[in-house]
Amino acid sequence: MSRVVRWSHEEPLLSLPGAVPAEGCDEGVAAHYGDLFREQRVLADGSGLVDLSHRGVVTVTGSDRLAWLHLLITQHVSDLAPGQATESLILTANGHIEHALYLVDDGETVWMHVEPDTQGELIAYLESMKFFYRVEVADRTADFAVVYLPAGSIAEVPEGAAVRETPYGRDLFLPRAELETYAAQNGPVAGVLAYEALRVEGHRPRLGFETDHRTIPHELGWIGTAVHLQKGCYRGQETVARVQNLGKPPRRLVFLHLDGSEVLLPGHGTPVRLAADGAEGRQLGFITSSARHHELGPIALALVKRNVAVDAELLAGDTAAAQETVVEP
Repeated sequence: MSRVVRWSHEEPLLSLPGAVPAEGCDEGVAAHYGDLFREQRVLADGSGLVDLSHRGVVTVTGSDRLAWLHLLITQHVSDLAPGQATESLILTANGHIEHALYLVDDGETVWMHVEPDTQGELIAYLESMKFFYRVEVADRTADFAVVYLPAGSIAEVPEGAAVRETPYGRDLFLPRAELETYAAQNGPVAGVLAYEALRVEGHRPRLGFETDHRTIPHELGWIGTAVHLQKGCYRGQETVARVQNLGKPPRRLVFLHLDGSEVLLPGHGTPVRLAADGAEGRQLGFITSSARHHELGPIALALVKRNVAVDAELLAGDTAAAQETVVEP
């Protein structure tokens, strides 16, 4: 049987000087520590770390773990080498995104982190699909914290810790009891707003921000990075194959440079329209994430209709926005 834990999100790094708690789904860690742009620059320079200990941690053990996961998720993992990081999705029967998983196998255990408070639903689904496979699924959120080290970091990884090495940094699965000491030795600590600003700059989608109840992987550029097109059946695979081979997704992800004269950033869900049509024009999409970047100024990601011209000037609410293509129309 799996072990499901409800984590209280009370983290020791929130007691550090200047810590301002994050809100919403990132509640439980710091939004920033008093200087958002300095924290971004530290991460961009390959220093410091980010406390992501509010994220859910799930493990899968057992001799069948990779073969079994391979049948359920969108990524090819049956031959996943120890230490090789990957990411994957779980889709609904209609191909809509339900879970986003960030995985690594250490040779004995698959470690994954997921969006805060989604691990319970994920584990319930995985448990329902165990059948006769030799696997055990566990919620390790209460025992392990996710810590992000930026690309270029020379911080040491504790011996025995599972680590996901990616082009944009490393995710450590660190015992919670070691979190405070590790941060003190490898800081400075940056808040999740700095992490999010670099995520938006990197065009990296996030479940619950860039996704809604009808999002399919093609809309966000997750084909190839999280969805393997040359593997066997999994739930939602027919939709993935049909759109890939016969059509185009109805929407596409775009990156926006926002007018820097506006005081407030357009929040998640803010309507996106053609600038030529004005603020009362027909809605063509919505803001998914926005941030203030230390070099680029105010930036955002948005989902817009596929047929919006790639060179069209846009409005995010009342804010002028110039777009860059992330997903080709």
